[in-house]
Amino acid sequence: MSLSLLAFTFTSPGPTLFELGPLSVRWYGFLIASAVLIGVTLAQYLAQRRGVDPELIGDFAIWGVLAAIPFARLYYVLFQWDVYSQHPEQIIAIWRGGIAIHGAVIGGILAGLIFSRLNKLPFWQLADLVSPSLILGQAIGRWGNFFNSEAFGTPTDLPWKLYIPPERRPQNYIDFEYFHPTFLYESIWNLFVFAVLMVLFFRGERERNLKPGTLFLTYLAAYSFGRFWIEGLRTDSLMLGPLRIAQVVSLVGIVLGTLGLVWLYRFNRRLPEIVPQESD
Repeated sequence: MSLSLLAFTFTSPGPTLFELGPLSVRWYGFLIASAVLIGVTLAQYLAQRRGVDPELIGDFAIWGVLAAIPFARLYYVLFQWDVYSQHPEQIIAIWRGGIAIHGAVIGGILAGLIFSRLNKLPFWQLADLVSPSLILGQAIGRWGNFFNSEAFGTPTDLPWKLYIPPERRPQNYIDFEYFHPTFLYESIWNLFVFAVLMVLFFRGERERNLKPGTLFLTYLAAYSFGRFWIEGLRTDSLMLGPLRIAQVVSLVGIVLGTLGLVWLYRFNRRLPEIVPQESD
């Protein structure tokens, strides 16, 4: 198949989905809400198959959202503090974009630790049940970057390319029109990881050989691997000196996820309980 048959130029129609009087609904918020709804439904289905009360997953979803969104925004703002310190009124303007998935994951993990303790639900079991929903939600949410014309890559002439309006281009690329659609790359990668997790879930259900923590550790390593190389294309990475923060965090995720899986299957050990069970 020739590249010309794959040619497609992505052009965002803008961040607003629709307006109704003074009410403006943005694509970003709509996609996040849709991702949460789909994710909760999926996680409840998986929980039911594992003999876990689906209502617990619904309850955790509230905890997860309440923790993930503020942490995602806080993470982003902290690494862009030179900008937000000059415009503090924009710190809460999450509808304009500017959240970091690594911050959301950190917030979700903290919420999971507390929720697991309060509900006496093994943390690794909870993490496994929500991991497919998490990566699917990331695949959906990445399209919010498309509508906001953000999180794009360096200039490109590839048949698949993203048009960025002049006001959204970095100053050093102001004369370029087309850029790598990194939102698309990551969305496709996340869908691939989602497929892998679902295959592992159902294979483990059939063969009964999937150890607690496997899905979460696979998510951690696989997502981080894709994010590391995609982040290298982006023009708007959060930086700490010369380092791209997302790449540093991704390297940590790759190492932790891989070592955890080796611990589970190479050394045939169980992961330590993060949240100790209360004694009778």
